[in-house]
Amino acid sequence: MPRLDIVENVTENYPRGVENVRAVLRAAGVAGADRIRHIPDGARTAAEAAAALGVEVGAIANSLVFVADGNPLLVMTSGGHRVDTVVLSARIGVEAIERATPEIVRVATGQAIGGVAPVGHPAPLRTIVDPVLETFPEIWAAAGHSHAVFPLTYEQLVRITGGTVVPVD
Repeated sequence: MPRLDIVENVTENYPRGVENVRAVLRAAGVAGADRIRHIPDGARTAAEAAAALGVEVGAIANSLVFVADGNPLLVMTSGGHRVDTVVLSARIGVEAIERATPEIVRVATGQAIGGVAPVGHPAPLRTIVDPVLETFPEIWAAAGHSHAVFPLTYEQLVRITGGTVVPVD
C-alpha cells in the first residue's frame, strides 16, 4: 500500500482548490479538513482511491457532474454504484440527465475530473447524495485534486453539500 501523507499546506504540486476545500471543511466543522491525505500516484478512479486507502470501493464518495436540463448537477454516490440517469431524472423531476464534459466540470466546480470535491466550487451546485453511502461509517472524497482525499461521514456529506438524498440506481 502506498504511503499516504497529510497535506499540511498547498505546494506547487497542488492547485488552490485543495486549500479551498480545506477552508470549506474547516468552516463547516468537518474534522477531515485536517486529515486530507496525499496519494503519491494519484487516484482518478474510485478503485484507485480505495486501493491506496485500504478501504472498500463502496466507501469512496464519487463526485460525478452531470447536466440536468441545462444546469450542472453534482451526484455523490458510492464508488461501487452506477448512476441510472433515466431513473434519477424521473426521481428529481428533470427531463434529461447527461454526463458533463470535462470543460463543464471544470467551469462548474473549478476542479478537474478525478479530483472533484463535494465542496469548494465557485458557486453552489444542486447536489444529490446517494443513501447507499450511509452504510459506511467513514467515507472518503476527493479534496479538489486527483492526488488529495479526505474522510468524512455520510451525515457530514449531506450537511456540507446541502444535498438532497435520492437513490441513484
